[in-house]
Amino acid sequence: MDPKLRAAFNADFTPEKYAALVRCVNESEKWPADFRISETPIFLTHEFTDEITRAATEIIDITRTPEFAKHAASAVPKGLEMPNESAHPNFHVVDFAICGEGDRLVPRLIELQAFPSLFGFQLLLLGCVRKAYPIIPRNWTSSFGGIKDEAYFELLRRTISADSAPENVVLLEIQPEKQKTRVDFAVTERLLGIRAVCVTKIKKRGRQLFYDRDGREMRIKRIYNRVIFDELIHRPDLNLQFRFQDDLDVTWVGHPNWYFRISKHSLPFLKTECTSPAFLADEFPGGENIENYVLKPLYSFAGHGVDMEPTREKIAALENPHEWILQKKIDYAAFVPTVDGQKSKAEIRMMFVWPEQDRDPTLVNNLVRMSQGKMMGVDFNIDKTWVGSSIALHER
Repeated sequence: MDPKLRAAFNADFTPEKYAALVRCVNESEKWPADFRISETPIFLTHEFTDEITRAATEIIDITRTPEFAKHAASAVPKGLEMPNESAHPNFHVVDFAICGEGDRLVPRLIELQAFPSLFGFQLLLLGCVRKAYPIIPRNWTSSFGGIKDEAYFELLRRTISADSAPENVVLLEIQPEKQKTRVDFAVTERLLGIRAVCVTKIKKRGRQLFYDRDGREMRIKRIYNRVIFDELIHRPDLNLQFRFQDDLDVTWVGHPNWYFRISKHSLPFLKTECTSPAFLADEFPGGENIENYVLKPLYSFAGHGVDMEPTREKIAALENPHEWILQKKIDYAAFVPTVDGQKSKAEIRMMFVWPEQDRDPTLVNNLVRMSQGKMMGVDFNIDKTWVGSSIALHER
């Protein structure tokens, strides 16, 4: 991490500037951030920026190989596979814990998903951080590869809306106004003109879908999908007029099959310098010490169902062990000096978008989660101390 800018930031920090940051986030959109905003971004050196970029790109490249496609073929649970799968996912997010190795910091993979993250909110957060903390030089950015705000916005538009008019595109969610990430939906609407619509508000006629927009029935041509199947399955009270598995005349952005194909299911296959051992529960080796592993359900989110103290007896009792994974525990480094004298831990989510017509995905932004407690990734904090959402900045 960059020690010079860190020291300057800490010396210049005041509670009033942090309050201004939170106001900027919460007062500029129709919905506030329903999660904690961290007091500070983290500041990356050129060397660490290059290292984590290479690590994320290497993992994405592996998911594009024929060997990986064979591994991922069995990832979609029975009964949930959808027709008309796209040639590639529209989104990739790769989560790294920041760990210590000797006297240096290194990224270690904890999770990955082919599912959208806070792509709109992170652009808002970057602007608010710059406004609240003028000590940060303007040439420090959360984007990668020299991409500027306008180009970032255009990549989002080409990926989500493409050639469709905004009124023919919806952000699909379950009760979006109640979701913890609703601030991102608000930013997305402001940027792209597409609205967040609840799954229960969608009408179906033949193979076409429709929704109400200001009293007019509008046809849906593209769905920016934010529905997580684990949540959908646990909401039998929802009265849907269509099935996700229907053959519909819509384009899914991204297609829900990719949510399963690139996920925790991928971890046993991925072997790079930045990965750690992982096994499907029914393939866990007899010689491994299970106390060194975390047990996770494959397709839950936000840490739901995670067991930090698995045993072989618990594994034997699983009804569907092929839908669980054992991942070796990772020690996060406490490396971010804060103004109160303590050091925080962090994980960085590297965020890619991939428009349909582009040959390759583009790394556009990042999301940081920070904590002074124990961390194990994906918005889950073992001892219930705070987790703050932020960004990593590097010099353009």
